Amino acid sequence: MRTAKKALLLVDIQNDFMPGGPLAVPDGDRVVPVANDLIRSGAFDVIVATQDWHPPDHGSFASQHPGRKPGDEIELHGLVQTLWPDHCVQETRGAEFHPDLAADRIDRVFRKGTDREVDSYSGFFDNGKRHATGLGDELAARGVGEVHIVGLAMDVCVRATALDAAALGYDTRVHRAGVRAVNLHEGDEQRTGDELRRAGVQIV
Repeated sequence: MRTAKKALLLVDIQNDFMPGGPLAVPDGDRVVPVANDLIRSGAFDVIVATQDWHPPDHGSFASQHPGRKPGDEIELHGLVQTLWPDHCVQETRGAEFHPDLAADRIDRVFRKGTDREVDSYSGFFDNGKRHATGLGDELAARGVGEVHIVGLAMDVCVRATALDAAALGYDTRVHRAGVRAVNLHEGDEQRTGDELRRAGVQIV
C-alpha cells in the first residue's frame, strides 16, 4: 500500500503582510525562516504556495467604500465582508513573496482574490465557494493525503485554508511556529486555534 504524499502549503507570505506593509501582521516576517526550514527539510513531496493577487479596485478594500474604514464590515454581493487596507495589488512589490523566502523551491503558486466582487481567504475556494483555485485538484492529482500549513495570517487565510483542507479530507496540520495572527479582535488567535482543533486540524 502506497503512503499518501505530504504537501507543504505556504499561505500568503507576501510583502504587504510584513512589518511596515499596509496590512502588516505583527511579527509576520518571523514565519519566513520557519517556512524555509520546512522547505529545505526534504520532508515534503509537494511544495505549493498561495498568493493574494487583488485588482486595484477590489471590493474588500475600504478605499472603495466612501465613509468606510479598515475593520468595518459590509455586505459584498451577498457575503459579510471585513474591509481591509489596499494590499497585494496585482503586479506590485507588495504582492510579491518576501524576498528571503525560498520561493525557487515552490512547485506551483495559486493566486486568489482576483475577482473584485468576492474575497478569497482560503487557498482552495473564494469566500462564497463559487469558484475553486485549482489547489484541491493539484493536491489530488499528486496523491497528497497530508497537508502542512505555514504562513499568514493565522486567524484569516491560514484559518480558512486549514478548515477547507480538513473538510476536503486531508490530514491537516498547522505549524504553530510558522504562523502569526492579525488579531483584529482581541482573542481571535485563541478562538481560531480552538476552531481548527474542533475541525480535526492538528496544531503542531
